[in-house]
Amino acid sequence: MKWIDIGVNLTNKRFDKDRALIIENAEAVGVTQQIVTGTNMQESQQAWLLTQQYPGQLLSTAGCHPHDAKDFDENDIQQVTELLGHSAVVAVGECGLDFNRNFSPPDIQIQVFEQQLKIAAKVQKPIFLHERDAFEQQFEMLQSYFPTLNGAVVHCFTGSKKQLVAYLDLGLSIGITGWVCDERRGLALKEMLPLIPDDRLMIETDAPYLLPRDLRPKPKSSRNLPQYLPHIAKVIAKARNTSLESLSMQCYANSVKFFGLQQ
Repeated sequence: MKWIDIGVNLTNKRFDKDRALIIENAEAVGVTQQIVTGTNMQESQQAWLLTQQYPGQLLSTAGCHPHDAKDFDENDIQQVTELLGHSAVVAVGECGLDFNRNFSPPDIQIQVFEQQLKIAAKVQKPIFLHERDAFEQQFEMLQSYFPTLNGAVVHCFTGSKKQLVAYLDLGLSIGITGWVCDERRGLALKEMLPLIPDDRLMIETDAPYLLPRDLRPKPKSSRNLPQYLPHIAKVIAKARNTSLESLSMQCYANSVKFFGLQQ
């Protein structure tokens, strides 16, 4: 079985001491490719540089997370657009809206998200979406731009059934993380998994965040790792009443098609 982890924060400093080993351990369990998330200009550049060190194994995104929107300027817009010209940079983002903590003012978040929607329409690469406590505003913007876009995936979906159905009706794909492994917060999401069509599902770890709570033996570190992706997949497969082999083939094919990966 082969897997593609569509969301890994490999530029995070928690990987600085053993990044090469992390990539090697992931491949050993079948995670043959990882998409490194860019959340601001600096991290997007670092993510792309990693793809050059591990051609074929690593791919990346380029964009601005809503937390960093206040620092995103005209020069960054140009640099993100240039990064997206590289074949290893496969999506725009992580971008969207986050009105939960408002590390950037909401009006600035909206402005920067719209700038990235325009970039995505221009370069015709899909969007890697973030959303928290901002569904209505974000969905309205997506409705306006979606006809011009080359697809979008909701990264780490944890929303309601109503939101899931709305995203699916619009044509979006859904990224599922180890949130479904949390017996406290993930139960509702687990129950919704069968609603996602086979050809719209992708999986991710969001490492080093969201360590699956049901890993046994319990890891000594709280750091999530891409090598745990098959474990997350087992939970998803059980919830969808399908075999792990079938889930692997479908999610792998979905990721290749969605991101336009060379195989």
